[in-house]
Amino acid sequence: MPIFRRIRNLFRRSRMDHEINAELEAHIALRTEDNIAAGMTPEEARRNALLRFGNPASTRERVAAADMPLSVSNIWSDVRYACRQMAKNPGFALTAILVLALGMGSSVAIFAFVDAALIQPLPFANPARLVSVYEVVNSCPLCNISYQNFRDWQKSGLPFSALEAWGFSGFSLTGPDGTESVDGTRVSDGFFRALGVTPMLGRDFYTGEDRPGQPRTALLSYAAWQKRFGGNRSVVGQVVRLNDTSYTIIGVLPKEFHFAPRGEAEFWTALNDPTGCDQRRGCHGLFGLARLQDGATLQSAVAAMQAVAARLEKQYPDSNHGLSATVVPLSEVSMGNIRPILLTLFGGALLLLVIAYTNVMSLLLMRAESRRRETAVRGALGATAGRLLQQFVTEALALTIIGSAAGMGIAYAAIKLITQLVPQSQMNGMPFLFTLGLHSHEMAFTGLIALLAVALFTVPPVARITCGSLRGDLMEGSRGSAGTAWHNFGSKLIVVELATAVVLLAGAGLLVKSLAALLHVDAGFEPDHLAGLVVAAPRSYLEGNRLMVLERQIVNRLQSLPGIQSTGITSSTPVHAWDGGTWLVVPGQPDDGQRHDIPERDVNATYLQTLGARLVRGRYFTEAEDDDSKPKVTIINETLARQFFPGVDPIGKQLAYQGSNTTMRVIGVVADVKEGPLDTENRAVFYDPFMQDPSRTFYVVARTSQEASAALPMLTAAIHEIDPALATSNPSTISEIIHDSSAAYLHRTSAWLVGGFALIALLLGVVGLYGVIAYSVSQRTREIGVRMALGAQRTSVYKLILREAGWLTLAGISIGLVGAVFAAMLMRKLLFSTQAWDIPTLATVSALMMVSALLASYFPARRAASINPVDALRAE
Repeated sequence: MPIFRRIRNLFRRSRMDHEINAELEAHIALRTEDNIAAGMTPEEARRNALLRFGNPASTRERVAAADMPLSVSNIWSDVRYACRQMAKNPGFALTAILVLALGMGSSVAIFAFVDAALIQPLPFANPARLVSVYEVVNSCPLCNISYQNFRDWQKSGLPFSALEAWGFSGFSLTGPDGTESVDGTRVSDGFFRALGVTPMLGRDFYTGEDRPGQPRTALLSYAAWQKRFGGNRSVVGQVVRLNDTSYTIIGVLPKEFHFAPRGEAEFWTALNDPTGCDQRRGCHGLFGLARLQDGATLQSAVAAMQAVAARLEKQYPDSNHGLSATVVPLSEVSMGNIRPILLTLFGGALLLLVIAYTNVMSLLLMRAESRRRETAVRGALGATAGRLLQQFVTEALALTIIGSAAGMGIAYAAIKLITQLVPQSQMNGMPFLFTLGLHSHEMAFTGLIALLAVALFTVPPVARITCGSLRGDLMEGSRGSAGTAWHNFGSKLIVVELATAVVLLAGAGLLVKSLAALLHVDAGFEPDHLAGLVVAAPRSYLEGNRLMVLERQIVNRLQSLPGIQSTGITSSTPVHAWDGGTWLVVPGQPDDGQRHDIPERDVNATYLQTLGARLVRGRYFTEAEDDDSKPKVTIINETLARQFFPGVDPIGKQLAYQGSNTTMRVIGVVADVKEGPLDTENRAVFYDPFMQDPSRTFYVVARTSQEASAALPMLTAAIHEIDPALATSNPSTISEIIHDSSAAYLHRTSAWLVGGFALIALLLGVVGLYGVIAYSVSQRTREIGVRMALGAQRTSVYKLILREAGWLTLAGISIGLVGAVFAAMLMRKLLFSTQAWDIPTLATVSALMMVSALLASYFPARRAASINPVDALRAE
């Protein structure tokens, strides 16, 4: 009885009883017919037959009792035989298991990332109803929101059950050991209730606690509670000094709470201390968060937001002209631009899995040929096709189980390795990495691809049963149509394998070229030998001109240090995320009906020279202009000059903030500096003197004559010498900022992982081709012997074998190139300054594959050319 029927019978007793009854009735009917033929009457004949067979119920129980252990015994016998077969052929077994483990391990590892990032819901209550709210202008489709507009939205009856705001913040924390900078977030009072997050200790913000004049309160992150307060539960009610202001700690957030758009933050405070930006409707410094009402759709929310924005535009034309609003699912915002990267990596892992399956099938194909005599003997001795199928399924299952276990080990190690390589700054923005691992979804995925493997690995031996000739297989050394069929089938598998390898190699090549273009993009300045850090001054420095004095003290002190060539101060470093900008107009020019929001950078007089920005025309700032009492001046980049002053010299022209009577005179034009992410187009940017809009928190940049990283401790120590109350943070070199930027990291990770898949695919493809050609040589031993006996030269034998390998390789490369272009078009969002049909990359991949394939084919060809004709003919 075939294995599947026996297993089914173990769990379907009623069906088995029915089958036994039918079989008993058949035997009784046959005995009855024999008795009638012997002269009995029909009644006597049936009575005799029933007496001969005994009690039907008892007979049924005996048969069932014998069937079940027999089924288990047969299964166990097949398992032991499969293990003996693998032990008998360790080379085959180890190769197949290793190939299968690599393919399955890589697929499961990448699936774990896809599952954590794209499949698992966000760790909030009913996350599908959460959306992010943005304001929209023509130059910025998803921009920060205005505090004043946000408060008007809350009164407008929008289809939200909650509408909240949050914003980045940095605090100077004063403690027993001095002052240090800490990351924080300002939120509206219902922010955590909108997310469905409840503090694990203490309470949430009260309704109205975010209004001006209310007591200053703060929530701690779990990490800050452990790090700064030792996990002491009496922390609630304690007072901390943030920015020289007392804040009462009211609670501690849960350990598992991570808000991806913000990243890591230690202190979460209420929006009850409006900044200068919050007090201006035209300033956009916050982000919106909302929960859709039951029954409301994303489309209805967008329409409602646009209607309210249109009303506010008419009500406040000076600040809201051309300003709309929209909502985006929070899940999309949390994932950022990682979705296409993960899908690309998952596609590469699945292609590698296809190659692994193809390679193992090729190995099983050749093994089935080597076992054809064994199979024929078993068939001649009475083994049914079902019994042979049971054995082959068991062997495939044993191979797959071992390969899957090894693959899970590889997946676990790969997950740990990849997460350890993620910089902390990137980890904070990808909170799903904290829970990454092999969970139920990964186990289910492993089971799915394992079942597919068992089905595929059963094909070669089963097909061998159906197309083989029992008589021919029993003849020693026979070569027949079956061998030819196997050769043709194996050749098709190798073409698929080579084509898949070409797709992966081309994808890796395009990603590497894209990464190189990204890292060598013209940033508009000289990043080498630049070091910097963030400085946060106490609130007391805002009194009088203390901040101006501090700025000049820092510049003069750092420039006096050995190895420091120049020093500058800026409000934001290059390669920083774009912000919404400030609405600029050209006084005297007719209104073109468009809103022009331009990012603003506040810099001191020496910053642009320190950065190495190239002056195109005009001049830099002077130290005398870095004073809020002096006439307003500005320096613009080339993109802004082309946008606002096409065809004319912008030097001496005027710019103004929309709705303001104060104008700024353009004194210089610099070449575009990459102020935004590396993989974005340059935007218009203008630079203002730092002290004309001073801030307590700023970035200090120093150009060094030595290794930039070596100067960082010296810079930190010098700033603390000026005033121990100055908090410093994020010391780094500009090269590190570029190298570890989000765009560079994601492109680099994609290139590395797909490159690793491609190298494994190339190795497996070459090994598979070697196996098929070697098998072809073994099948054509007689033919080659006859050729050489008739005078064929060794070179002609080489040509015969290499020609076969060449055609297979050309077919694989041709199909692979078409697939590579198609795949590259699907992942075009990951390509920077690189076309999907990049000819040099595709040509290099083709040449690499051809050379590797010919090298793999050379060794079987040499063995074929070394065949002794006499031995070959005698063997046949």
